[in-house]
Amino acid sequence: MPLRVGLTYNLRRRPNPSEGLPEDFYVEFDEEETVEGIAGALRKAGCEVIRIEADERAYEALARCRPDIVFNIAEGLRGESRESHIPAMLEMLDIPYTGSGPLALAISLNKALTHRVLSASGVPSPAFQVFERGDEELDDGLEFPLVVKPLCEGSSKGIRNDSLVRDEPSLRRQIFRILRVYKQPAIAEEFLPGREFTVGIIGNGDPTVLPIVEILLDKLPAGANPLYSYEAKWVWDVPGNPVDIFRCPPEIPKEVEEEIRRISIRAFKALGCRDLCRIDMRMDREGVPRVMEVNPLPGLIPNPDAHSCFPKAARAAGMTYDQLICTILWQALKRYGLEDRFEGKWLVRIP
Repeated sequence: MPLRVGLTYNLRRRPNPSEGLPEDFYVEFDEEETVEGIAGALRKAGCEVIRIEADERAYEALARCRPDIVFNIAEGLRGESRESHIPAMLEMLDIPYTGSGPLALAISLNKALTHRVLSASGVPSPAFQVFERGDEELDDGLEFPLVVKPLCEGSSKGIRNDSLVRDEPSLRRQIFRILRVYKQPAIAEEFLPGREFTVGIIGNGDPTVLPIVEILLDKLPAGANPLYSYEAKWVWDVPGNPVDIFRCPPEIPKEVEEEIRRISIRAFKALGCRDLCRIDMRMDREGVPRVMEVNPLPGLIPNPDAHSCFPKAARAAGMTYDQLICTILWQALKRYGLEDRFEGKWLVRIP
């Protein structure tokens, strides 16, 4: 009997002007190409795939079909803990699923909580301040330049080219913009001027670090700030007109590579991540890699021209896209003691 795999997701769409939502509100959601790419990989491995849109009807759908396991890529519809909604439902229904649990997902979406947990675990991350109001004084310990972001967003939502601020008026403009447009607090982080990297991780216990990807910010258009901003990710770099912005593996000394890998594993474990994750970091003025973001739901776009970092790192490790998807599933099955249910030919048995 084939393994019955639920696939939970949110499809990307354009905001209706009448909704009053930011233009990038749905940018975290996945295109049909990604959803069907994952479903196709699982079908090739002999699984029965049940697609479930992660909307208000998701709980009833999951309770009705009760798959053997769920491959979860759902970002959630709304709220500061939206990424944890589907895993919480699945735990209530006692249905196994891929990826991190509700707590890790809720904390990781909140940049301030992420920094606090990482700092308490000895993982270097940037200094920061959260602004609930636009008139709060800037902490004495923070110095310009700063990067201003929404507190609880991913996929560079709300991070624009002008989010890098160098003076008080610019800081206030960005804080008020986020409060007004995204209806949530803003976080101002110290700007880390060094090289930027993103690190994919697969596994549990002793997880495997995929080849490091460097983001070459000097490849951005002339005059752009050195930020992997919304414009850099979704406007300037598109499959039809790609920007050669990634290098994998990067040209870095062996000791730097080992330090990046060590910090990534510590961040993964500090947040309680499972099965897969992507860690974003930059070097500070002293060349120390500092973790900026922990992404327990990394993008899994199948198109190599789309510059999706996690699949790019997997390809550099010698994995096809189908192998990547099946390996993520197997890691989750093994965690639940169900690995004997899945012997797909596309599987790569990472320890």
